[in-house]
Amino acid sequence: MKNLFKSKEALLYIMSIAMLFSFSAWMSLLNNFVVEVASFNGSQIGILQSLREIPGFLAFTVVLVLYFIAQQRLVYLSMILLGFGTLLTGYFPSAIGLYVTTVIMSVGFHYLETLNQSLSLQWLDKNRAPLVLGRITAVKSFTGVLVFVLIFLMMKYFELPYKDVYLIFGGITVILGIVCWIFFENFKEDVVQEKRLNLRKEYWLFYLLTLLAGARRQIFVVFAGFLLVEKFGVDIENMVILLFLNALINIYFAPKIGRFIHKFGEHLTLRLEYFGLVIVFTAYAFVDNVYIAFGLYLIDHLLFSMSLALKTYFQKIANPKDISTASAVSFTINHIAAVFLPLVLGLLWLYSNSLVFIIGALIALCSFILSFLIPKNPQQGLETTLVKQSPKS
Repeated sequence: MKNLFKSKEALLYIMSIAMLFSFSAWMSLLNNFVVEVASFNGSQIGILQSLREIPGFLAFTVVLVLYFIAQQRLVYLSMILLGFGTLLTGYFPSAIGLYVTTVIMSVGFHYLETLNQSLSLQWLDKNRAPLVLGRITAVKSFTGVLVFVLIFLMMKYFELPYKDVYLIFGGITVILGIVCWIFFENFKEDVVQEKRLNLRKEYWLFYLLTLLAGARRQIFVVFAGFLLVEKFGVDIENMVILLFLNALINIYFAPKIGRFIHKFGEHLTLRLEYFGLVIVFTAYAFVDNVYIAFGLYLIDHLLFSMSLALKTYFQKIANPKDISTASAVSFTINHIAAVFLPLVLGLLWLYSNSLVFIIGALIALCSFILSFLIPKNPQQGLETTLVKQSPKS
């Protein structure tokens, strides 16, 4: 047990598990909670999701906070804040109440996710990173399975109200944050991280793919589940079962995706992801069968697992001292569209839900075209196929 608290990889796993306990519960309950309890419409869910993404847009402030708080300590504070926002959610079933608790939860989540990405790329060897990140994704999926099973039992057989379920899972994250803070040793930085915010021109392709990924992901996160509830009337038990199946699939495939990236490279992996998403979003726009919609939902999540190739692409092209600041900047870029897109598309949804998913397909198509600029062997000095000079030794 003592060795556990001296392992950087162990902390990465626990960070991911703690994050999933709160965020999986928050997300899996959200669509049913806002419809059944808070009586939200498409516009209100768009506003809520836009508010949720504002802390993501401000993720660059992590770098400023790191002037005063060490990375590990900020990780623990973020875990506690995430859990606290989640456990409060069920007690405020009004528009204003949900907007406030969502922002609290979101600050903790986005800081934690930013630091998780930063520390993963700092602590993991470049050759092992795809494999370890694949295993971490599988563990996250397993945690998701556990959360969904527990939610199903709590609500189906024990008939717990939403507020108690939110309280339990948010509380678990708070407890894990406190335990990690007390018992994990303080790891020294192998490379002192740059603490000035810079947009480096050599990372432009990574930034652009990150921007498009954020826009595309928001369309799915906000509206795919909402479509199932609003259009097909899927209840909370069936939503949890769907998420459970998704997690099972990812437990099996996530490590294989990591090995695929390790063997075939980021360029091919991302092309497959983006091309698949073009098809999935186009199908979403016209789906009229609930079982086909279920299948599209599962495929989308599986394709999303391939996005860890974008992280390892960045790890290969980045100067090690830039990882912390660039991770924070990339999180902000990822959330530029997320701040306004759910609000705008929430209004568009009132007139045409098909058009919302067509926009998602066009964004995925842009990503697919840009993926052909990723080199077969990306590295510092050879960030894109447009670079003519020899890579740095």
